[in-house]
Amino acid sequence: MSRGIRNLIVSVPTEDLAADVGPLPDGVELVVWPMDGPAPRERFDIVVPPYMSMARVLDRLDGVEVALVQGQSIGYDGVAGILPDGLVFANAASVHETSTAELAVGLVIGSQRHLDVFARDTAEGRWAPHSTQSLADRRVLLLGYGGVGKAVAARLAPFEVHLTAVARSARVEEGMPVHGVDELPELLGEAEIVIVTLPGGAETRHIVDDAFLSALPDGALLVNVGRGSLVDTDALVSHVQGGRIRAALDVTEPEPLPAGHPLWEHPGVLVTPHVGGDSSAMAPRIAKLVRTQIERMARGEAPLNVVLGGASSPRTQE
Repeated sequence: MSRGIRNLIVSVPTEDLAADVGPLPDGVELVVWPMDGPAPRERFDIVVPPYMSMARVLDRLDGVEVALVQGQSIGYDGVAGILPDGLVFANAASVHETSTAELAVGLVIGSQRHLDVFARDTAEGRWAPHSTQSLADRRVLLLGYGGVGKAVAARLAPFEVHLTAVARSARVEEGMPVHGVDELPELLGEAEIVIVTLPGGAETRHIVDDAFLSALPDGALLVNVGRGSLVDTDALVSHVQGGRIRAALDVTEPEPLPAGHPLWEHPGVLVTPHVGGDSSAMAPRIAKLVRTQIERMARGEAPLNVVLGGASSPRTQE
């Protein structure tokens, strides 16, 4: 990927993204290809698949010469199993962290201050004041201290919480003591709020299981903005139904959460439909990343955020 490239062929899935990328260096051809049909070129330097349907269309790259597949999500669990052999994949680190962190904090505040209840009261024209839990002074355990986790921590700072960060490995990062996951059994009993930002995959599947939930104090709030597979849904349902644990979830397993699922039925659960990164911040940020990749490769430099098939960048979530 370090070879000098001047004449690049780049595909993006929408006219809007093409417009947002803006003027390009000389020698760059930008093609709009939604990947809803055969490839319009035999070779691409960069292919940007569609945002929400990438898993269904990556097989269209079979037999196409592609230097870089640029995803539009931070997470890439499962991509290795569907990416055609020999291709290099980069994730969208830098695009979604701030929006996902905003939603994480919003879910915490919404749950603590019962904004979902007050929204229903508003719709029904009912004035029903009642006291709620604060975010201030709460003991918050942040499970995951990659890009999203750090963004969450930065946004929690003004709320005067007692923050404990946990990641795969213990360390001190930019002044923040980070505990290893092996320390969770000693930490969970003090956590009033747990915010999960880990990536998916076999290593983290069902890390939030019955034992994890059982270790939390009564009334604790679980917030998941990572991946649905991080949480054992059956265990969560059991604890929610028992009234011990509350939950605020942007991601679920299964996903979408089907009609009639037990998690829809409980007042202690707030669900958003996997919209953590889906805000007005996304379009300019993905366009900036695509443009940066084009400019780097046009200069013969290696692309950023390579996570599969090449010299991988560090994980953006952990």
